[in-house]
Amino acid sequence: MKNISILGSTGSIGVNTLDVIARNPSRFKVVALAAGRNLPLLKEQIDKFEPDIVSVIDDEHAYQLREMLGHPAVPKILSGDGGYREVASWKKTDMVVSAIAGAAGLSPTIAAIDAGKDIALANKETMVMAGELVVAKAASRGVNIIPVDSEHNAIFQCLAGHNIKEVERLILTASGGPFLHLPLEQFAYIKLEDALRHPNWEMGRKITIDSASMMNKGLEVIEAGWLFGMDVGRIDVCVHPQSIVHSMVEYVDGSVIAQMGVPDMRGPISYALSYPERLQGAVDTLDLCSVGTLEFMSPDHTKFPALELAYEAAGRGGSAPAVLNASNEVAVDAFIEDKIGFGDIPLVIKEVLDSHRTKEIDTVEDVLDADCWGRIRAVEIVEKRKVS
Repeated sequence: MKNISILGSTGSIGVNTLDVIARNPSRFKVVALAAGRNLPLLKEQIDKFEPDIVSVIDDEHAYQLREMLGHPAVPKILSGDGGYREVASWKKTDMVVSAIAGAAGLSPTIAAIDAGKDIALANKETMVMAGELVVAKAASRGVNIIPVDSEHNAIFQCLAGHNIKEVERLILTASGGPFLHLPLEQFAYIKLEDALRHPNWEMGRKITIDSASMMNKGLEVIEAGWLFGMDVGRIDVCVHPQSIVHSMVEYVDGSVIAQMGVPDMRGPISYALSYPERLQGAVDTLDLCSVGTLEFMSPDHTKFPALELAYEAAGRGGSAPAVLNASNEVAVDAFIEDKIGFGDIPLVIKEVLDSHRTKEIDTVEDVLDADCWGRIRAVEIVEKRKVS
């Protein structure tokens, strides 16, 4: 029996993780949950899985949850970043599923590593912002980091049993999102509801918008570099609209190994939770004959400049990736709030990066300082670009 803590239990990854656990009650037990503001769903999860401890975003939501539950002795109810860190480092936990969206996932993920907990990592921002520090901490604590993102989980599977020194390059696939075939001149008219219509995956709003701009793929390139010890110059992106091939590894002899499956996040989640074993019937069987055609194409950097910005930040290193991520989060929020257009998102990020003087990252505090600077600068730029 493996005891699981979930950071971000009411989000898409968290809900799918709980579904996997519910299907395998003899294999996994939920001991701790952390969520944001969705208290009705969190209450359902508490009633079903009976965790020892839960945490929510702030004291007010913790009070409301206690009222909803009737002031129980169990679970222990906490709030804020301190509560998230306690959930992440809960004494009974064997593995932490890190699925809090955005930079907010960094602190509790590091707390889990410091506590010696294995990580099922769905929060790519942790590696984007502080990859070098996270990898070093995990190595010093003997912690396994198993990727949950479908692309990185696919690479992880394609590398199994092979010599990393024989890898020529990593190939991350991208669906292309809802605007793959939309003419560039139409980007000025994109609305929020358009950006949230992902053709293949059910995800949260932020990651869905990142997928539409292809920033999500850029962040994944940076994450892959740290997860697999690979220079980003040897990590390519290939657009694959069907989302059947989740990613590929090319070896020095020209062989390419691909991991395929139906687009269902329960697949990579199941593999991460059960590794090195596999769970029977985790997802539906892939019928390639029914799929028929698999398409592959190069990304259009003119339509999706966010991808190039991510490569630029990765090349600069130091504080640049943290600033990239911070400015993207601010720009996406501004688009959601109708302050800027969809096409303004990469423009805001570029202006922030252009004005940033890259610094070395030696501590978590350095990362947080870069994140704070990037957010402040991005807010200033958004204010100048507000939609009239």
